This record gives sequence, structure tokens and C-alpha cells, in this order.
Amino acid sequence: MSTSTEPHILVLAGGLSYERDVSLRSGRRVLDALRAAGLSAELRDADATLLPILASDRPDAVVIALHGATGEDGSLRGVLDLCGVPYVGCTAAASRLAWDKPSAKSMLREQGIRTPDWVALPHDRFSELGAVAVLDRIVDRLGLPLMVKPAQGGSGLGASVVREAPDLPAAMVGCFAYDSTALVEKYVPGMDVAVSVLDLGEGPLALPAVEIVPKNGVYDYAARYTAGLTTWHTPARLTTSVAAAVAETALAAHRALGLRDLSRVDLIVDADGVPHVLEVNVSPGMTETSLLPLAVQAGGLDFGTVLGSLVGRAVTRAAS
Repeated sequence: MSTSTEPHILVLAGGLSYERDVSLRSGRRVLDALRAAGLSAELRDADATLLPILASDRPDAVVIALHGATGEDGSLRGVLDLCGVPYVGCTAAASRLAWDKPSAKSMLREQGIRTPDWVALPHDRFSELGAVAVLDRIVDRLGLPLMVKPAQGGSGLGASVVREAPDLPAAMVGCFAYDSTALVEKYVPGMDVAVSVLDLGEGPLALPAVEIVPKNGVYDYAARYTAGLTTWHTPARLTTSVAAAVAETALAAHRALGLRDLSRVDLIVDADGVPHVLEVNVSPGMTETSLLPLAVQAGGLDFGTVLGSLVGRAVTRAAS
């Protein structure tokens, strides 16, 4: 552990998930922001060298810039807990809940928070029960169009909009390439928005919503990380009353899942101005095209200073 007054921060990025490349970009962005704020930080991969490093040169705090299972399913946070290393973000248990979209949606629904109707379908059940019969039943119950996406995963990988029933089997196959369980959700047309939630010590605060306008109409992996394929409006082009409802819904979702420090809540605002929560991310992207840094800037905050404050909260938690 650092013996100076300034904490020494370890930024974890990379990992072995499908989102490794995005994670590395997030990690470098976080590293640069922390150093620009005058803080001591280094970047490490979450590989076999990590535990020996934690044992021999324990950092004062960790910033998790890992996406996908490694950073969001709670397992790494559990290991950091075992090692007694504080970290920015929610607990391992809360991370596990938010990571599994069907479980998170069930919790949101129990708390009275709107989320589109859905069915979760493991690949084994899909095969055992007969693909055609299952898909026909899904269409009968949820209608069209549908959103198909992995039950666990992010960055839009394996996700697609199905507007016609004959396209559903291919969407399921594409989804199962990334996860053994598919989440099939009623597609709610409207405005895509993302609300980043920060808690810098005075309770959770919703930053200005970011409106997402992908050129191809779907906010998939390419639209998220390829310059020129998506336009963002910050703040989102919402009326004052709808913007307030969106912010309150995001805060309610953050609290319902037991999160802390930071999260990003993805929502759809329908034609009546009603927000519906799609999913909640506990390790949101930090790249040059990511939504949380855009929201931080729109909120008049400095990215490095925000990260430094979150690190300070993690260190304080560990000391108390």
C-alpha cells in the first residue's frame, strides 16, 4: 500500500470477455484522467499476475474498467473483497444481480419500475421444447417487434431487433453465440436515453440524460464504438417534466438494485413520455464515445476529479 498522502490507484482493464478491446480503451481513458487530476495510478490486466501484485504491492483502491462478465458479474469484486482491497463501485452481490438482466428486471418490476415485458430462454430449453413452437408462442405473447439480446452481456453484442417473425430464429442463433440464455423482450419504440448516476458523498445524483441516435436505428456494437455511426445529444431533447421523470426512474433503478458510487441506466422514453428501464450497468464504458464521460462533461464536472472523489469514497469505506 502507498505510504504517501495520495492514494495509489490500480486501474483494471482487459480481461477475457468479448468486450476486452473496449475495456482496454476504457482503462486507458480512466488512467489518463486520474493522472491528469494529479493522482498516482497504473493500468493492469485482470490476469494471472493480478493476485501476486495485490499481495506484494497492495493498492489503496481499484477502479474497475472491465466490461463483460469479468468486470460485472461480481466475481472479481468478490476476489478483491477477499484480498481486502477497496474498489470503486457496487458490491459483489449487487453486481451479480444487475449483471443478470432477467433477475434485474424482476427486481425492478417488484419495485414498481417500468421495464418491457420479457421472457428468458436458455438454449437447452429452446432445443428441448422445439424451436419453432417456442418462438411461435413468444410472438403470440409478446407480439412484434421484439428485442433479442444475451441475458448476460453488454456493448450490444448479440443483440438485434426482430420486426418480422421469420427473422426471429436467426436472431436467437446470433444471441446464443454470446450467451447460453437469450432475453427476448417486447420492443418499445421511442427515444433511447442513458442516465449516469453518481454518488460523490451526498447521495445518488442523476447526471443529464444522453440521447442516443444511431444512424442504422439500432444501438449495436458498431454504433457504440465506431465514430460517425451515432449522434448523441446531451442533455437529451426532452421536456422538463419528462427529463425529471427519466432522472427519477434512473435513480429508482440504481437504488432498487442496491448500487453505489456509479451506474448507467439505459432507458426508452415512449411516445407518451413514459420511461422504461432496459438495463443497468455497474461498470459503464469510459471510452471517448462512452455515455458516462459525456454525461459528466454535460453536468459541468471534470472526469478525473469525479474519479478521484469515487476513489476517496472507496478508501474511506475501507478505513471505517
